[in-house]
Amino acid sequence: MAPLGEKLDRKFNYSDYLTWPDDKRWEIIEGVVYDMSPAPGTEHQRISFELSGMLYEVLKGKQCQAFAAPFDVRFAEDMNDSDEVIENVVQPDVVVICEKSKIDKRGCLGSLDIVIEILSPATA
Repeated sequence: MAPLGEKLDRKFNYSDYLTWPDDKRWEIIEGVVYDMSPAPGTEHQRISFELSGMLYEVLKGKQCQAFAAPFDVRFAEDMNDSDEVIENVVQPDVVVICEKSKIDKRGCLGSLDIVIEILSPATA
Protein backbone atom coordinates (compact mmCIF):
# COMPACT_ATOMS: atom_id res chain seq x y z
CA MET A 1 0.00 0.00 0.00
CA ALA A 2 1.84 3.08 -1.24
CA PRO A 3 0.81 6.57 -0.10
CA LEU A 4 0.66 8.43 -3.39
CA GLY A 5 -0.81 11.61 -1.92
CA GLU A 6 2.31 12.36 0.13
CA LYS A 7 4.20 12.81 -3.14
CA LEU A 8 1.67 15.38 -4.29
CA ASP A 9 1.08 18.81 -2.84
CA ARG A 10 -2.68 18.59 -2.35
CA LYS A 11 -5.40 16.67 -0.62
CA PHE A 12 -7.82 14.50 -2.57
CA ASN A 13 -11.52 13.91 -2.07
CA TYR A 14 -14.29 11.56 -3.16
CA SER A 15 -15.06 13.72 -6.18
CA ASP A 16 -11.47 13.15 -7.42
CA TYR A 17 -11.75 9.42 -6.62
CA LEU A 18 -14.79 9.06 -8.88
CA THR A 19 -12.72 10.19 -11.90
CA TRP A 20 -9.92 7.62 -11.46
CA PRO A 21 -9.72 4.46 -13.61
CA ASP A 22 -11.43 1.32 -12.32
CA ASP A 23 -8.50 -0.98 -13.09
CA LYS A 24 -6.85 -0.22 -9.72
CA ARG A 25 -8.09 -0.11 -6.14
CA TRP A 26 -7.62 3.18 -4.31
CA GLU A 27 -8.30 4.48 -0.83
CA ILE A 28 -8.19 8.05 0.47
CA ILE A 29 -7.41 8.65 4.14
CA GLU A 30 -7.43 12.25 5.34
CA GLY A 31 -6.95 13.39 1.76
CA VAL A 32 -3.92 11.16 1.12
CA VAL A 33 -4.25 8.63 -1.72
CA TYR A 34 -3.22 5.00 -1.19
CA ASP A 35 -2.73 2.55 -4.05
CA MET A 36 -4.23 -0.77 -2.94
CA SER A 37 -2.80 -2.70 -5.91
CA PRO A 38 -1.91 -5.40 -6.69
CA ALA A 39 -5.05 -7.47 -6.20
CA PRO A 40 -5.19 -9.68 -3.10
CA GLY A 41 -3.75 -13.17 -3.35
CA THR A 42 -5.56 -16.50 -3.57
CA GLU A 43 -5.55 -17.29 0.17
CA HIS A 44 -6.85 -13.80 0.98
CA GLN A 45 -9.69 -14.19 -1.51
CA ARG A 46 -10.57 -17.67 -0.22
CA ILE A 47 -10.88 -16.35 3.33
CA SER A 48 -12.91 -13.34 2.14
CA PHE A 49 -15.30 -15.57 0.19
CA GLU A 50 -15.79 -17.96 3.13
CA LEU A 51 -16.42 -15.14 5.61
CA SER A 52 -18.80 -13.38 3.22
CA GLY A 53 -20.75 -16.61 2.69
CA MET A 54 -21.04 -17.26 6.42
CA LEU A 55 -22.20 -13.71 7.09
CA TYR A 56 -24.70 -13.89 4.25
CA GLU A 57 -26.25 -17.03 5.74
CA VAL A 58 -26.40 -15.58 9.26
CA LEU A 59 -27.87 -12.26 8.11
CA LYS A 60 -30.32 -13.60 5.50
CA GLY A 61 -33.75 -12.11 6.19
CA LYS A 62 -32.41 -9.74 8.84
CA GLN A 63 -31.93 -5.97 8.78
CA CYS A 64 -28.12 -6.06 8.58
CA GLN A 65 -26.35 -6.68 5.27
CA ALA A 66 -22.83 -7.88 4.48
CA PHE A 67 -20.71 -6.63 1.57
CA ALA A 68 -17.28 -7.69 0.29
CA ALA A 69 -14.62 -5.55 -1.38
CA PRO A 70 -14.52 -3.77 -3.60
CA PHE A 71 -17.18 -1.77 -1.78
CA ASP A 72 -16.67 1.94 -1.09
CA VAL A 73 -17.12 3.21 2.45
CA ARG A 74 -17.15 7.00 2.72
CA PHE A 75 -16.68 8.83 6.00
CA ALA A 76 -17.90 12.42 6.25
CA GLU A 77 -17.96 14.96 9.05
CA ASP A 78 -21.61 15.61 8.18
CA MET A 79 -23.87 13.20 6.31
CA ASN A 80 -24.82 16.07 3.98
CA ASP A 81 -21.19 16.74 2.94
CA SER A 82 -20.65 16.91 -0.81
CA ASP A 83 -18.26 14.60 -2.66
CA GLU A 84 -15.76 17.47 -2.81
CA VAL A 85 -15.56 17.59 1.00
CA ILE A 86 -15.30 13.86 1.79
CA GLU A 87 -11.59 13.02 2.26
CA ASN A 88 -11.94 9.45 3.57
CA VAL A 89 -12.87 6.56 1.28
CA VAL A 90 -11.84 3.00 2.11
CA GLN A 91 -12.57 -0.53 0.88
CA PRO A 92 -12.44 -2.95 3.80
CA ASP A 93 -12.41 -6.64 2.89
CA VAL A 94 -15.82 -7.44 4.41
CA VAL A 95 -18.30 -5.13 6.15
CA VAL A 96 -21.67 -5.38 7.86
CA ILE A 97 -24.10 -2.46 7.82
CA CYS A 98 -27.30 -2.49 9.86
CA GLU A 99 -28.69 0.98 9.07
CA LYS A 100 -30.17 0.80 5.57
CA SER A 101 -30.09 4.61 5.31
CA LYS A 102 -26.26 4.42 5.13
CA ILE A 103 -26.34 2.23 2.00
CA ASP A 104 -26.61 3.93 -1.38
CA LYS A 105 -25.81 3.17 -5.01
CA ARG A 106 -22.11 3.98 -4.42
CA GLY A 107 -21.57 1.95 -1.26
CA CYS A 108 -21.86 3.14 2.32
CA LEU A 109 -21.84 6.64 3.78
CA GLY A 110 -21.05 6.45 7.46
CA SER A 111 -19.73 4.13 10.11
CA LEU A 112 -19.93 0.36 9.87
CA ASP A 113 -21.27 -2.13 12.37
CA ILE A 114 -18.62 -4.79 11.63
CA VAL A 115 -15.38 -4.43 9.68
CA ILE A 116 -13.20 -7.38 8.69
CA GLU A 117 -9.75 -6.71 7.29
CA ILE A 118 -7.84 -9.81 6.20
CA LEU A 119 -4.14 -9.39 6.82
CA SER A 120 -1.52 -10.69 4.43
CA PRO A 121 2.29 -10.64 4.36
CA ALA A 122 2.13 -7.41 2.32
CA THR A 123 0.19 -5.61 5.07
CA ALA A 124 2.63 -6.67 7.80
